[in-house]
Amino acid sequence: MGLFRRRLFHLAAVVPLLGAAFVSGSTGGLAAPSASVSTGSCQLSSAKGQIQHVINIQFDNTHFTRDNPNVPSDLEQMPNLLNFIEGNGVLLTNHHTPLISHTATDILTSFTGVYGDRMGVPVANSFRYFNPDGTSNLGVSFAYWTDPLFDPTTSTPTDTKFNMLTADGHNAPAPWVPYTRAGCNVGQVATANTVLENIATDIPTVFGATSPQAAEVKANPGQAFADFVGIGVHCAASSVLCSSANGGQADKLPDEPGGYSGYKGLFGHKYVAPQISPNGPMTDLSGNVIQDPSGHVGFPGFDGMAAKVSLSYVAAMQEHGIPITYAYISDAHDAHPNGPAYGPGQAGYVAALKAYDTAFGQFFQRLASDGINKSNTLFVFTADEGDHFAGGQPSPAGCDGVTVPCTYSQIGEINANYAGLLATEQGVKTPFKVHSDSAPTIYITGNPARDDATTRTFEQATGRLTAVSPITGNTDTVTKFLADPVEMKALHMVTSDAARTPTFTLFADPNYFLFAGAPNCNSACVTEQPGFAWNHGDVQPEITTTWLGMVGPGVANLGIDNTTWSDHTDIRPTLMVLLGLRDDYSHDGRALTEDLTGFARPAATTKSNGYIKVAQMYKQIDAGVGEFGLATLSASTRGIESSSGYASMENQLSSLTSQRNALAGQMIALLEGAEFGGRPITEQQAQSLVAQGQALLDAANSL
Repeated sequence: MGLFRRRLFHLAAVVPLLGAAFVSGSTGGLAAPSASVSTGSCQLSSAKGQIQHVINIQFDNTHFTRDNPNVPSDLEQMPNLLNFIEGNGVLLTNHHTPLISHTATDILTSFTGVYGDRMGVPVANSFRYFNPDGTSNLGVSFAYWTDPLFDPTTSTPTDTKFNMLTADGHNAPAPWVPYTRAGCNVGQVATANTVLENIATDIPTVFGATSPQAAEVKANPGQAFADFVGIGVHCAASSVLCSSANGGQADKLPDEPGGYSGYKGLFGHKYVAPQISPNGPMTDLSGNVIQDPSGHVGFPGFDGMAAKVSLSYVAAMQEHGIPITYAYISDAHDAHPNGPAYGPGQAGYVAALKAYDTAFGQFFQRLASDGINKSNTLFVFTADEGDHFAGGQPSPAGCDGVTVPCTYSQIGEINANYAGLLATEQGVKTPFKVHSDSAPTIYITGNPARDDATTRTFEQATGRLTAVSPITGNTDTVTKFLADPVEMKALHMVTSDAARTPTFTLFADPNYFLFAGAPNCNSACVTEQPGFAWNHGDVQPEITTTWLGMVGPGVANLGIDNTTWSDHTDIRPTLMVLLGLRDDYSHDGRALTEDLTGFARPAATTKSNGYIKVAQMYKQIDAGVGEFGLATLSASTRGIESSSGYASMENQLSSLTSQRNALAGQMIALLEGAEFGGRPITEQQAQSLVAQGQALLDAANSL
């Protein structure tokens, strides 16, 4: 499912060293690099002082594994990228998402190293907030870092709590801070919540309600979106790049630990493009002026961030004094911006991946000409989450897409009118709101307690829902797992703001997309929707298992690592270790030292194998899709669906989660002490913690 649906559809619904990399791909259309690439005052502190640049690329739903055994995977069809990673670094294929497996949470988790419960990101891409009259509505989680909660129906927020919210109610620490404090300018290309996401609340937050930018929003909203949304630079305190003369605005972080004053940023293509493309309009890697589908020159929309667009921004930033760059690349399995969706091996999908591969070939060649390569640059690549393909079998049988295109007579997710199914099958007509999804979050009107009779009846009815699949003709059980706030807390899905916590979360059959609908089925409650064919949010392995690639000084040249279990929270501490920087908060992830060369591993993590033992157990008890999380989710489902065992199961889950939190807290303190404090973990400490962790896992599995 493309980002268009996640960031826009739901708004409507709620209102030379690189030589080994080159295998294929044209190099035509390359913009001329600058004569000299300066990193300015940027002072990174990597182990041997080799890292001068950081390039972090996050894909939307791009797969390493094959969705069809006959069709090469997304990465296999991008050999310029795949061979670069495998030939020069490491590709971790046992890598995972948090829960819910969604764009907002996934991208931000990889940027910060903490789960959604510690940064206020709702469990999905929307959340409930309360109006002054006591009624509730749904907002969306895509908004700038210091923005209040975003209600897409109004430019005047009802709830002014920070969108990015810590566990104690403050604005969450920002991920660009260690870089800017080290004198480095940080470029952000369409990366969630680190750039402006909307023109309703983000513009008055950053520029002011009476600013010229706000006036442009009223006069020409389409151009205002292209001018101000999606692209940004957070500058070092001494940088002239973000001067007022260049359009710089104060980069305000009101609750940043240690303070954050005197910093500025450039917000929007309108201000960034003249600094990184001074000789003419900003173009993509094929030489086309970057503009949206309506012809507004500037940011083309989150759904318009194809590889040739995002990578052009990154290259231009790197060439013009911005040595730290984060970028997002939209998915290739939809025809953007309006569809249709493609199945594996379909001609449009293969062509899109070929274009992405060509773009990476151009990108790596351009960087090499700039002297930016694996000897001085840390490259990080990952995908926010996987997607489950909803559709029938391809034809002809055995098609591989590359030599024999695949076609699909049946393609598209199964849309289910959730309210209609509840009413017609179970007689339940209780009003509610829902974040429509394959893993929808449910907000029952009136906010009844989790053990209220209304809630229990609603949940149990949900667990009994069935639907006849228009793809297979089989009768499917719609609900696979259920989690109420007790289990959501175990999965790191409950924030400090109670209004953001749903009544419960439903994890459905991944072929199904559930929406509220009307409590009747005048037309079919279940239909196939060909406009979208890729679902995520659920807990199935094809969704929660993704990949992580790293190349650069300090990264071991291991090729494929399919053994090390990791998730998105581990990316941030690994980067901080490699770069010799520190965040001003603790992480939920751990440094992936198994995939680093000897000189880059903190000494305290190598003095015994205690660090690895504790790290491995820590991930299994703390990660949302680790062994503990999956076991308790299964137990939660049984308890919620039970008529008599609910209270007992909830008590056990609550107790186990409290024990897990205490043990995980001890573990991460020791892990970070070894990573950043030079304190090794003794064998005795490791044995005790691992034994306690195993006992916890045994208890969870026994449920």
